[in-house]
Amino acid sequence: MSGAKSMTPARFVRAMAERLLPAALLGCLAACNQAPAPEKDKGADPVPVARVDAKRLADIGQEPDQWITPGRDAGGTYYSPLDAISDKNIDRLGFAWDYKLGTKRGLEATPVVVDGMMYAAGNWGRVYALDATTGRELWTYDPQVQGQWGRYACCDVVNRGLAVWKGRVYIASVDGYLHAVDARTGRRVWRVDTLPERKAGGFHYSVTGAPVLAGDAIVIGNGGADFKGARGSVSAYALDSGAFKWRFYTVPRDPKLGPQDQPQLAAAVKTWPAKYDWSMGGGGTAWDGLAYDSEQKLLYVGTANASPYHGQHDPAGQGDELYVASIIAIHADTGQMAWYYQEIPGEGWDYDTTNKLVLTDLPAGEGKPRKVIMQASKNGYLYVLDRITGEFLSGKQFAYVNWAKGLDPKTHRPIVNPAADWGRAPALIVPAAVGAHGWQPMSFSPQTGLVYIPVIDAAMVYVDTSKRPAGLIEGNFELAFFFPEDYDPKGLESLFGKLPSLQSLSPGGKAPKSRGLIRAVQPLTGKVVWEQPTESIWDGGILSTAGNLVFRGDAAGSFNVYAADSGKFLKRIDVGTSIMAAPMTYRVNGIQYISVMAGYGGGVLFLPFPQNSAAYKYGNDGRIITFRLDGGVTPKPPPVTDQPHDPPPPHEGTPATIAQGELLYNRYCSRCHSFGRGLVPDLRQLPRAIHGSFYDIVLNGALQAQGMARWDDVLSRENAAAIHAYLVDQAWQLQTANSTPSTGKTP
Repeated sequence: MSGAKSMTPARFVRAMAERLLPAALLGCLAACNQAPAPEKDKGADPVPVARVDAKRLADIGQEPDQWITPGRDAGGTYYSPLDAISDKNIDRLGFAWDYKLGTKRGLEATPVVVDGMMYAAGNWGRVYALDATTGRELWTYDPQVQGQWGRYACCDVVNRGLAVWKGRVYIASVDGYLHAVDARTGRRVWRVDTLPERKAGGFHYSVTGAPVLAGDAIVIGNGGADFKGARGSVSAYALDSGAFKWRFYTVPRDPKLGPQDQPQLAAAVKTWPAKYDWSMGGGGTAWDGLAYDSEQKLLYVGTANASPYHGQHDPAGQGDELYVASIIAIHADTGQMAWYYQEIPGEGWDYDTTNKLVLTDLPAGEGKPRKVIMQASKNGYLYVLDRITGEFLSGKQFAYVNWAKGLDPKTHRPIVNPAADWGRAPALIVPAAVGAHGWQPMSFSPQTGLVYIPVIDAAMVYVDTSKRPAGLIEGNFELAFFFPEDYDPKGLESLFGKLPSLQSLSPGGKAPKSRGLIRAVQPLTGKVVWEQPTESIWDGGILSTAGNLVFRGDAAGSFNVYAADSGKFLKRIDVGTSIMAAPMTYRVNGIQYISVMAGYGGGVLFLPFPQNSAAYKYGNDGRIITFRLDGGVTPKPPPVTDQPHDPPPPHEGTPATIAQGELLYNRYCSRCHSFGRGLVPDLRQLPRAIHGSFYDIVLNGALQAQGMARWDDVLSRENAAAIHAYLVDQAWQLQTANSTPSTGKTP
């Protein structure tokens, strides 16, 4: 990832919109016993494929060939007992097949394979069914999401997985619907609205997580805590019919509306600041990180940050803001809370606790096994809890942190470092807002007893913007954060006043260098057994296998293999497509395969594409890539070359209009349309025809079917004209910069 060494105020706004937050691309209450009836399609009865049931899921250890949940098993370990591909023969691993998904957006899911059929989740909530031995397409399912919803998803229209159960595939689409699809034909069986509300002018939740099987229910959460109005919840629906069962809210509603609508919230509301603005919604969304224990009949939910990030804590100590930044156990039969553990009371650094949850057994206390739940949190701590009672067992650092001085040995609450209070003064904080571990799955191997964590070792400068009506971005953020290479106090002074130098914020006067790692960690002791540097801070999730192997793809388009016990680097396969998702493995007809979804995206922090990424070099055509022993050479896409573009139209607008257009563009547009190669077009290079239709596109949604939202609810014709004037001005600047010095002509 590259960043400017110096930054003017105007460039700062653009850089903030492009880099600093996972914001929307292109862009409340509901009674617990009420929900829209499922929409059913006639003639789509279940058929005998994808025959996963409770017994088969519980006995997955007896079926090493299968990968029947996103994490393979009910515990979400991302570990396979297959060992035909091992550290002894890994040099023979080669290309088996690939499948092109026809998308250029981020791909984050891990496919499921049941009895030789692969089911994969793609952008918007699409489903792809393939022959797992050849990649031959069997069917695809399009949830038919309106392109407008691309504006409301914080971090691309990604999807993190699906569930398979008794001949059906369950998928959540980004617009908040849960779909049941016939696993043989791809026809819809039913569809149900999962959002707490859906009305004109209401808050636009988004759904990007994988639904989880929980007894006779399918459960899904929602996202949106980065924007004003979100109130986190998870909801459960009958597997057979889609009938609504219950909804669990993670944060209270406005006390002025009367008593809280659910029992767990009566105590929770007392932990919120008395002056909290409840129009913010509370946040705490459950956008990923769901797990289920069938023996205990407990559903586990990880919750996100409060909305806004940093509340006004009362002197009396109110401010824990339950149940944000927590792991919550819920009785799946009733939707009632069993226990909770709050990792970060009063969380204020965007350290969501929505990362994948791993269920397993570990020896704890006289060697007796404990049923545990583990999470490598964004905040840099690896938590191990008793999953029956919620008892804290361990919380060890797996990455460098400075926001906390440790965990209190009695209460296990973080001992917050006063220097990390960015509301008091700008601060260089570790981990960065992207976390020490993001959504990319970690893996737990019962063979080695180690967790393999995709680690991000990076810092950010946090700056309070709540008292500055700069209107930098759409949403409710009240802080700005910068990677050190983007922090320019002089360039930011007109917006924020005098800011400290990076040297004064950095230990020893030296800014830490961002890097990515794999760390193999003993869960209870926190001991790092081995580590290996990786390509970037935004690489893929992890798979481990009984063949003493660990697999991980990266942004540079390499598929990498390590020895699980020692970390020795064993093999790299250049695939030419950036990888974020976690790989998986399965066996059909005696042949073991390794498969991974490849495609870059998942947050505008990383737009435009880094120049060392495969997405930048080869484009970002999404693929499923599969390997086997004695396979061939993996085909790579052709290199990307910059194509000639139309000359810009004549200059328009006054300097003041252009300046206003820049502010509006940075607030509403640049979170997706960065300048350079990225997920969507660079608007400095628009064809003349698009310039001619600019107002119809921006204000009326003429390209909504292609994912370009309409913006007439927040932009006037005058606003759109200012944005267009700014883009034309930028296009002429690009034209000048690209002119060949010897001829003065544009290439």
